[in-house]
This record gives sequence, structure tokens and C-alpha cells, in this order.
Amino acid sequence: MPSDPHTAAGLVAREVHTTTREDLTTRTVVARRTYPTDPSDLWDAITNPERLPRWFLPISGELHEGGRYQLEGNAGGTVERCDEPRFFAVTWEFAEQVSWLRVTLTPTGEGSGDGSGEGTGPGTTLEIAHEAPADPDFWTQYGPGAAGVGWDLGLMGLGLHLDTGAAVDPAQAQAWPTTPDGVAFIRDAATSWADAAVADGDDPGDAHQAAERTIAFYTVPPDA
Repeated sequence: MPSDPHTAAGLVAREVHTTTREDLTTRTVVARRTYPTDPSDLWDAITNPERLPRWFLPISGELHEGGRYQLEGNAGGTVERCDEPRFFAVTWEFAEQVSWLRVTLTPTGEGSGDGSGEGTGPGTTLEIAHEAPADPDFWTQYGPGAAGVGWDLGLMGLGLHLDTGAAVDPAQAQAWPTTPDGVAFIRDAATSWADAAVADGDDPGDAHQAAERTIAFYTVPPDA
């Protein structure tokens, strides 16, 4: 896990946007982080079914445009667009709810690792944009951090994998959010998501109360 949770949380840029899709009001959370590798390697890390489980989840299905995919114990959906190694878009279908995920890779001049410092040389910025139908009750309760913090943890795991090439231990990753370092990381991330929601027009008090509920959701041990 990262040596400095505050620095690690700060590696992600976060935005929230109120959007529309076919006359449906949606909310989009955007997470952006730069890694010290080239687009081809980063693309392989996030799409190769043999490599993806090293930092995220096992995946099955037809991983091409028009195909169906399924993440083990999580979302599945349809690959709507795939432009290797720059962009893909998929539906994100989970618990009878459909949302939309867009992933963009952009080459940069430099990247950063797991939080220990800035890297130089070739880098690639990964942007995840997760758009979901607006649910006022759920948004009031948890805000953008409900989805956003989950992506923060995934992006952190990806950084750890890219730094070493090794797999992240699933048991350690699952337990880490309840540790002091994990709580610090999630608090920083959830607070940043609340700030992004305020920038999009949410009430500051409501946004930060929702962030506190998100922090509790991610950091309370399952058997507590």
C-alpha cells in the first residue's frame, strides 16, 4: 500500500458535472491520474484479462467493440467503443442499474508513481468518466464519493501494480481502508469529491455531510 496516503490521494484530480443523456439528467464523476508509463503499457494494464486481476478484478467475456464483459462479483456490460490505445466506452451494469463509463488515455511528458514522488520521462494520463442517472435521494446521502472513492482505490491499486509489475494482494487491499492510513486516504478523497460537487453547484454543508457518510461506508469494518 502507499507509503503516504495523503500524497497518494492527492495524485487524483476530481471533477463532478451535471449532465444529460437522452433527456435524462445524469451526474458524472471524473477521476484523472498520470502514470509513469506509455499509453500501450497502460492500455494493456487496464484491458488485458490476464493483467487486470493483478490490481482490479478478474474479467470475462468478449472484450471487443460490441462484446459483453463481466467483472467478477461486480459490474458487467457492453463494450460500446474501443479505440486502442486511447479510448474505450462501456455500459456499467450493476444491481439492475445502468450507467456509462468512458476511459481516455493521453500521453504526457511525465508521470507519478504510488505517492512516493514525481516521476519524469514518458507518462500517460488516465481519465475515468462515470456517468449515472441522477438519483437525488442517493446523491443526498452519499454524494459523488460513493462511486468516486471506489475509483480512487482502483487507481491507487493500478499505480502500485505499475510501480512493481506485481499483483496487489486482494486480502490486503480489502482490509486497507479500515487501517489508519486507509482511513486517511479515504477521508482526503471523499472530501475532495465533496469539494468537486460544491464546484458543480451542490450546497457545501450537504456535500460535506454526504462525504462523512461515504467515509463511514468505506472505513467501517464489515463485522463492526
